[in-house]
Parts: sequence; C-alpha cells; structure tokens
Amino acid sequence: MKYQKFIPEGWNISKKTINTSVLDKAIKTQEILEAKVIKCDENYNLHLQFDDKKTGIINREEIELINNKNNPTFKENVSTSKINKYVQFKVKGIDESNNYILSRKDVEKEAISWIKDEVTEGTILKGIVKSIQPYGAFVEIGGGVVGLVHIEDMSIARIKSPKERVRIGQKINIMVKSIDKAQEKIILTYKELLGSWEDNIQGIEQGTTLIGKAREVEKSKNGIFIELKPNLVGLAEYKDGIEYGQNVNVYVKKIIPEKKKIKLIIV
Repeated sequence: MKYQKFIPEGWNISKKTINTSVLDKAIKTQEILEAKVIKCDENYNLHLQFDDKKTGIINREEIELINNKNNPTFKENVSTSKINKYVQFKVKGIDESNNYILSRKDVEKEAISWIKDEVTEGTILKGIVKSIQPYGAFVEIGGGVVGLVHIEDMSIARIKSPKERVRIGQKINIMVKSIDKAQEKIILTYKELLGSWEDNIQGIEQGTTLIGKAREVEKSKNGIFIELKPNLVGLAEYKDGIEYGQNVNVYVKKIIPEKKKIKLIIV
C-alpha cells in the first residue's frame, strides 16, 4: 500500500491534545486537525469542544463543498449525521465571541486535489464504510471524500446485498477502480483485495468435505453456486430445498486449476 496523504475521519482517533496553543498554531500552518462534534445547532452549524473548554464552530456552508442552506440540494442530515462523530478541519480564525472558526470543506478541497494529482487507478487506500445502499457501499478514503463500491465489485461470489460483505463503520482496504476527475467521482473495488483464486484455493483439497454458502440457486441453470470464500466459488449439482444464503456441506469432487473451477456435491 502506498503512503496515504489523507486518511478517513475516525480511522486513527487522535489522542493529541487540542488546546488554544495547538489551535492558534493551526491558523498559521493550516494543519489538519480532528475532533468530535458535540452538537448541531438550529442553524445546522456544528460545534466542537476542545481540551481547555474552548469551542470551535463549523458553519453549515463549511461542512461540505456542496453544503449550503440556501441551496435546494442542502440536506439537514448532512449536519445532524455528524453529531458525536469525529471530523477533520482546518482553523480559519477566531470570531468576536472567542470561538474558533473551522472548515471541514477546506480539508475536502485539499483531499480532492490529492486524488486528482496523485492517486491513480489501482491504488490501494484505507477506507471506512459510511453508508450502504442496495446497489453498493459508500466508502470514505480520506478528507471527507467518498467513493462508491458497486455491489458487483464487492466479491467474486454474487451477493444480494452489500451488507453481506461490509458494515457501516468498518475499516477496510479498498482499491481505486476509476476516477472521473471532471465530475470528481471515484469508483472503488473491494473484491481484488480478498485474494486471488490461487490464494483462496490454498488448503482446500479434492476429496474433502467443507461448509459453504449457497448462491444463485436456480434450477434452470442445473446447478447451485456455492461460496467457499468471498473470492472462491464452486458449482454443485442442483438439489431441491436449498435456499440462497443457506450453509451447506459440500464434497469437493474435482479441482481444475487451469480453468479456476471447482466441482462440488451437496451432501
């Protein structure tokens, strides 16, 4: 894995003391800091509490690049979803009430520039699963920047829901599949990091019995695909009464390395 300039929020929750001295220095250096959001006010501004009881505020327009209350695309949960979560920020200055004015958007801008200028297809990055949809999972790869892993890129074994592979908040290694620099969209892939066929077949021998999980149970195909590992699937003869996701005992009838195939019998 290459050096990762930006890491996802909450990946390494810093124990570094964030006090007046650190905050004042960060105004000049524009160092990226991280702290927990303690509340969201009625105007959807985020409030952070620091070690010496100093308060920091991220105004709603500084939470994300597209986030603006006057914009019809603004969603209240953009702010409320950050409560009790760790966020990264830069310190812009101090207001008349002696609160530190912070910007998460500035971190995101810098992270996007990093992705455009330095990250390439095939790069392996650290990520945290932020949300799961029927079609895939959104994974943050650093500085608040999120990419999409389509369900078909989550494993070789075909699954019905991304929840069968990942959970919200899970820390994973993820690979960049493609980058649309004009639209600032990142497509990620997970299955390449689950091991090759050759890696996964290690320890599995012909003539042994294993436990697998039924996938693609269709009588018309005259077979049932059995997941032995997320990136290792074998084909068993069709058998009535087997349902998708069911754990089954299978006998390894034949392993064909040159074709990367495994023939199984449900027992």
